[in-house]
This record gives sequence, C-alpha cells and structure tokens, in this order.
Amino acid sequence: MPIFCLGVNHKTAPIEIRERLAFAEKAVPRHLAEICGIDEISEAVVLSTCNRVEIYGGAENPAAALDKLAKYLVGHFAVESGEVEFYRHEAAAAANHLFEVASGLDSMVLGETEIFGQVKKAYATAKTAGTTARRMNKLFQQSFSVGKLVRSSTRIQQGSTSIGSAAVDLAEKIFGQLGGCRVMIIGAGEMSRTTAQSLLSRGAKSIIVSNRSFDKAEELAAELKGRAVRFDDWESCLDEVDIIISSTSAPHAVVRHEMIHRVMAERRGHSLFLIDIAVPRDIENEVNRIDNVYLYNIDQLQQIASEGKARREKQIAVCREVISAFLREKGIEALAGLPEGRHGDETARIQPDTAARPLTNP
Repeated sequence: MPIFCLGVNHKTAPIEIRERLAFAEKAVPRHLAEICGIDEISEAVVLSTCNRVEIYGGAENPAAALDKLAKYLVGHFAVESGEVEFYRHEAAAAANHLFEVASGLDSMVLGETEIFGQVKKAYATAKTAGTTARRMNKLFQQSFSVGKLVRSSTRIQQGSTSIGSAAVDLAEKIFGQLGGCRVMIIGAGEMSRTTAQSLLSRGAKSIIVSNRSFDKAEELAAELKGRAVRFDDWESCLDEVDIIISSTSAPHAVVRHEMIHRVMAERRGHSLFLIDIAVPRDIENEVNRIDNVYLYNIDQLQQIASEGKARREKQIAVCREVISAFLREKGIEALAGLPEGRHGDETARIQPDTAARPLTNP
C-alpha cells in the first residue's frame, strides 16, 4: 500500500494560514479517526507544529486520497480553496520528505533538534489512537533512525542559523546549561515568540511577557506557559529574570541604563543577558558597560546566524546523500509501497517533489 504526505509549512504558507490549519493537540485523536474514515485512507499520522501541518498516510490510491484529504482540511478548518496550496508527495518522495523533516533539513532553523521530538510525539499519538499499521509503523521507525544517523554523521547542527538559535547559544555560553533560567519578553511579536521558544527548548524555566496590548501579552504567555504583566509594570519584575528579550515598536529606548544599573546592584554578581531585536533599538547601548551585563542587538545576532547558516548549508548535500543511501539500503520499494522490482527510475524520485499541486476546489 503506497504512502503519501499532504501539508503546508513555513516555506509554502504564511503563519496566518498555518495557524488556521493547526490541529489542537487534544483534538488530534478525533481528527485521526475522521481521516481514517475517508474511503481511500487506511492509516494516518498528523504532524502539527508552529511551522508545519502535515498528514502522512497509506492508501491504495494515494492521488484520490490526497484530493479527499485536502477537501477534508479545507472543509473542517473553513479555509477558502484559493487561500492555500498543499504540497503533495507520494511513495518514495513522501518517505524522503519525512526523513528530511525528522533530520531538520526542512526546518526554519536548519538542523534544529526540536522537530525530531515532535515527529516522535506525532507518531506516538497516532499509534495510541490506533491509526497506524505496518506501513506507518515502519516508515516512522525508519525516520527516527535516519534522523539520528544524519545528526551523528554530519555537521548539520554546527553553528547557529537563526536569531533565536544564536541568542540561545550565546545564553548558554553565559549561563552554561539554561535549566532554571528565567526569561522576560518585552513586546509580543513573532521574533520574540520564536526566540523564547528556542530558550524554552533548551531548558529555560519560566517566561514573563509584557506588551502594550495586554490581551496579546496574555495570549503569548498562555502559549509559552508563562505569565503576563502589564506594560507599565514590567520594570518591577527585572530582578526576577536572567534573560530579557525586547522587541517593541517604540520609537525610542524602553530599557534604559539606569534601570539595569539599579537592578544589577541587587543581583549580587548574577549575570543578565539582554537580546534587543527591535528596530529602532529598544535597549540603550550604554547598558553593555555594566558589569555582568551582556547585550546583543539584531545585527550582531544576524551576523552570527549567517555564519552558522553558511556552514550548515554546505552540509545539506551530505545529509541528503545519507538519506539516499539509507533508502537504497532499506529498499525503496518495500518502504514506500512501490511495486516490487522497479529499480530503474525510482532512485531519481528520492528527491522530494517540491512543486506544490494547487488544491482542487472541493
């Protein structure tokens, strides 16, 4: 039974579309049952993260299954058919796509590790829900092997590749392990959110969110399992945090030298790390002259990220060859549901079909 994948990700759809298609975690088992209730589909796994929504499955007629699955998503999430284009992969291309996802090659932050755990969790949820069988079980177990192999045998994780990952790496140099570190976000924008998520993924303990719009602060705090404080009150919380991320739209500095100087006098030498990702800048540059205070702005972080990205991009071809070799060794036909004995042109199909097929009107 051939496998397939239908999805959108950060490269093919803006966040406004991705968030509308996202599956609520508690509702995934119900959706899995409904997806497997579609005539053509016998197995299914839902992978829903902030950067992607993908459904993997098995069907005798994958093309028909993909059409029906697309109609299900559009109908359930009330997305207009012209608003979204799903990418569609079948057989070896679907296997290859999952392997690249699990290896971090398809991530916004190239080589990031968080996606590996998300793929494992998605599979565990589907297995518990009873929507996997031989095909999906084998495919996902193989994806875990590939993900580990790629990371252990290449340098894809070497160097920071985003503002968030650069900030996290710098924070680890200052604090060592980030377990127990406390974070404050001033300004609830997208970059603040992703940077905070990176810090949390490395062990940061708690998040305080402050924003001029308190509703937005509460929304982001709920997403990050933190707490919101009103914008007029964030200065009173400075002595509670180790890392400050500031990204407001203010036309002038909101974090001033005297604020930080005053709070550092009470911290008994404990370091404070400030990340200024606002333009114009939120934090006065003089703050960096205070002992045990480390300030980095967006230009400095972007330079670190660019250097790391260049190093990792050189590893993409190496990683893809590892994946291709794995597929050849394990048998493309057996893994992807292709007819036995078709060795001729199937290897060329290992590379994913990157052209998204427009969604057919339901």
